[in-house]
Amino acid sequence: MVGTPVAEDKFSFGLWTVGWRANDPFGEPTRAALDPVETVHRLAELGAWGVTFHDDDLIPFGSDDSERARRISRFRAALDETGLVVPMATTNLFTHPVFKDGALTSNDRDIRRFALRKVMRNMDLAAELGATTYVLWGGREGSETDAAKTVSAALDRYREGIDTLARYVLDQGYDLRLALEPKPNEPRGDILLPTIGHALAFISTLEHHELVGVNPEVGHEQMAGLNFVHGIGQALWQGKLFHIDLNGQHGPRYDQDLVFGHGDVLSAFFLVDLLEHGGYDGPRHFDFKPPRTEDAEGVWDSAAACMRSYLLLRERARSFRADPRVIEALEQSRVPELSRPTLLDGESPADLLADRAAFEDFDAEAAARRGYGYARLSQLAFDHLLGEA
Repeated sequence: MVGTPVAEDKFSFGLWTVGWRANDPFGEPTRAALDPVETVHRLAELGAWGVTFHDDDLIPFGSDDSERARRISRFRAALDETGLVVPMATTNLFTHPVFKDGALTSNDRDIRRFALRKVMRNMDLAAELGATTYVLWGGREGSETDAAKTVSAALDRYREGIDTLARYVLDQGYDLRLALEPKPNEPRGDILLPTIGHALAFISTLEHHELVGVNPEVGHEQMAGLNFVHGIGQALWQGKLFHIDLNGQHGPRYDQDLVFGHGDVLSAFFLVDLLEHGGYDGPRHFDFKPPRTEDAEGVWDSAAACMRSYLLLRERARSFRADPRVIEALEQSRVPELSRPTLLDGESPADLLADRAAFEDFDAEAAARRGYGYARLSQLAFDHLLGEA
């Protein structure tokens, strides 16, 4: 039986998700603004564990110090009343027109300096509220024309910016790790660090690369036509999956931010299976948008649906892993054998060359005739997904 969400599930939502007013490039908002305090209370009632925010979600851009303090005080009180935690925070470097050419990679040096100060100020708040992950989405870091950016210079400035923020974390003694969020396009025509692979390669060049990982999003990677489960597998393999954004997406189109699972449901099944069995212990964070058609109650119905979808898929994944037929099929498909090193312990290239069984006496034709049984294994996963196993 699928239960109700509990704190141990580590389900979290951003203020900007349920708080989306349902405006789009072709239509005005269809819902009124939500008070962050109400959001905290309603999420707690639904069984969520955490709430996240951009600085501008909580404190409108340009607020003076007294208004900033008032809003933080109200938010902190709501957290205390409900027991919700703030596992992650981030900075809005994309809404205000000042960032129309980017933030950390804007051609304008003054804007780059302003962006760094904006992030650092919100890092202070994130640390005060107990966040341990700080996400950096470079939604405006890119261009619409190749004439506008020298990519190598832009990446120099991007690296300089992330290095500066990492040094600030260390100088302040904050318990924060930085997580870069890749996306291929939208709002910019082409965004720098468009995929998980690009981000991981970039991280390897950083001064404090050990502090920096990724925050991949389902829809973002699928917008690029890539396999999200493979991307998460590589991020886990490199110890760089610091956070994750869950939602739904129908293929390589605009960023849909559907309820989790309400896109490629088979991919969502294998994703949950990986998160539950692959060693990830961080938040299950939902970065989605309630449908534009919904009223206030529909917003909360959609938030509850994200959590229920995850719980349903987790139950199906656990059933899949425990099924004796699946265990047998995995063995027949030689899946466990992939974890066995190709070379024996201590075996050298010279030893491999001396092993006639590895080449001279190896029967490639016989090996080529062997099937792997993936059709049966894949169908078993599908049966468990549909609850028909």
